Amino acid sequence: MENIDRKKKAYDLFKQGYNCAQSVVVAFEDVLDLDRQTLLNVSVGFGGGFGRTRNLCGAVSAIAIVLGLYLPHSDKPMEDKANIYKHIQNLSEEFKKRNASDNCGELLKNVKNLTSGYEPQVRDEEYYKMRPCIKFVLDSVEILDNFINNVD
Repeated sequence: MENIDRKKKAYDLFKQGYNCAQSVVVAFEDVLDLDRQTLLNVSVGFGGGFGRTRNLCGAVSAIAIVLGLYLPHSDKPMEDKANIYKHIQNLSEEFKKRNASDNCGELLKNVKNLTSGYEPQVRDEEYYKMRPCIKFVLDSVEILDNFINNVD
């Protein structure tokens, strides 16, 4: 398998204006069985803590999206759900150890001039300076990368 710097890829995607969930999900497009546009479409609503409601961090939601697409499924839905739920809980706990929370509103509580509503903020250098979101994107990518490289 080709060696891909997923953290750089996610960083670049975020700087291009994609949200936290999209940046994490598309960083794993090489191991997922969907094209880039579909991955972008599937993950777009999870940015801003689920459609900018500031609930579960989009970078953490992306962990669940990637695992749901990456892990094998069988004809036993109860076992499949238990398996994915176990991994999602473990990986989200790792995220919380690193960041003290997985809630977007909590993670952004110290950001000045944080806007609300459904309109995304303009992405300029000031936005990137005041937002810790890139750290959350990179943490989620690293957590998923470690999982994928050690599963089997």
